[in-house]
Amino acid sequence: MDMEAPKGAQSVARAALLMRLVTAQGERGGARAPDLVTESGLSRPTVHRLLSALRAEALVDQDPLTGRWFPGPELFLMGSVAAERYDVAERSRDIVHALAQETEESAFLSMRRGDETVCLVHEDGAFPIRSHVLSEGVRFPLGVASAGIVILAFLPEDESEEYLARHDLVPRWGAAHATAPLRTRLAETRDRGFSLNPGHIVEGSWGMGAAVFSPAGRPEWALSITGVEFRFGAERRAQLGRILLSHAHELSQRMR
Repeated sequence: MDMEAPKGAQSVARAALLMRLVTAQGERGGARAPDLVTESGLSRPTVHRLLSALRAEALVDQDPLTGRWFPGPELFLMGSVAAERYDVAERSRDIVHALAQETEESAFLSMRRGDETVCLVHEDGAFPIRSHVLSEGVRFPLGVASAGIVILAFLPEDESEEYLARHDLVPRWGAAHATAPLRTRLAETRDRGFSLNPGHIVEGSWGMGAAVFSPAGRPEWALSITGVEFRFGAERRAQLGRILLSHAHELSQRMR
């Protein structure tokens, strides 16, 4: 028999969802209330009530001129304390920088957070034409962006299959994310060691990712690069893959 959820758990989960959505939009000029309603699937009154409660606790803040929502000062204080234990970003920043320098593409570190990845570190490379699909705080479901594909690929098979059974990615992300083609991409990723996203999120914007493993051997993070399609020909993809894997191995060793 399933245990009954603690009283108030639904409200906590909904509030946490809104904080994640607000945080993801923070660097994009803030989150609009109608967008939060759409993305959360909650009713407008519920979103308004929860945002008001979160603002009262300084967990979110609202710009009085635009009405857009931003992470609040209390989140900064909490994050400062949590960083002492979880600050993977600082440990990886020089490696992300080196990856951007060597490939000349935009480079990222993403972390697995439940059934999603969240971008923690971003650095642009020297090539002047860039893809802007990813930046700090942006989240994607596992199996969508290149970071989430490679993490899902290297999870134990039973866990990846459970994930595929729980989620239907097609309504939001399109037919390329149906279970059958996604399974094919996961198998290809395991075979070559790194993932490839050939414009499945935004047409013409390609990405590649390599898993970073915890001391327990689990794919908890991923290094990735993104750029425009013509920069990802077959020969260069192989070269970029070797560079990605080298830097991911270095970071995995550092995490141990």
